[in-house]
Amino acid sequence: MKITTLVDNSRLDNRTDLAVERGLSLHIETEKLKILFDMGSGDTFCQNAPLLGIDIKDVDLAVISHRHHDHCNGTADFVAHNSKAKVFLKNCEQKSYHFRAFGFKSDVGINKDLLENSNERLVFVNRTTEIAPNVFVITDISAKHEQPKGNKYLYTQSKNQRERDLFDHELLLVIKEPDGLVIFTGCAHSGVLNMVDTAVTLFPGERIKAVVGGFHLVGLPLFNSIGGTKQDIRELGLTLSQYPIDKLYTGHCTGKKAYSLLKEVLGERLEAMPTGRRINV
Repeated sequence: MKITTLVDNSRLDNRTDLAVERGLSLHIETEKLKILFDMGSGDTFCQNAPLLGIDIKDVDLAVISHRHHDHCNGTADFVAHNSKAKVFLKNCEQKSYHFRAFGFKSDVGINKDLLENSNERLVFVNRTTEIAPNVFVITDISAKHEQPKGNKYLYTQSKNQRERDLFDHELLLVIKEPDGLVIFTGCAHSGVLNMVDTAVTLFPGERIKAVVGGFHLVGLPLFNSIGGTKQDIRELGLTLSQYPIDKLYTGHCTGKKAYSLLKEVLGERLEAMPTGRRINV
């Protein structure tokens, strides 16, 4: 499997030709399929794709991890460049999504026009589904472990009711290959440990070749603070180290400070995935 980061918050030092944004988009190429996992907040991934030797029109299917703009609002650009691929996302009640901190409020949700205007291309998934041979979107994520502390700034608004975002709009992508699993987390608002635990439960005894995506360990993104304490992050790394995971590739909402703390614990098992990075798993 070949994984290319089309969009991340940062880029490879030697690829100044590539654009960045606070978002995530990954191109995944298996033996038989080309998959797009998340699409950032606009057309940046489309701009970067040809510079990385990727043709968006050749993508066979796409998956949206959750309904935050930095992962899904590029869908309008995707369907404009690709005429065939279905876009899979979790079915849930339509709500507004907001970031709130210290009196500041920002809309972080999906563009509602997208849900209406691209409806013939969208596939709303209610349960764990094999969307292609050995490609699984998993909707029921374990709650065994605590969710990221940075979630406390994220809310939903439904009619007149405001509440903390429970992330009932988040899903997990797992691709099964003959030599093991690759887990794609998006932002892992449900908790990267819960996502790994879910995959281990559904595919007992399988080697995990890689976990790829953001872990949402950032607190306030503007200040690159960590969600929780340094010890919380180190303990997370220790718990991850106990799972049968060969490699972890992360970026985006993990945050630079949390990444450094995880690196202390996980060492060479953990690597960054900036825009332009290509991984062979």
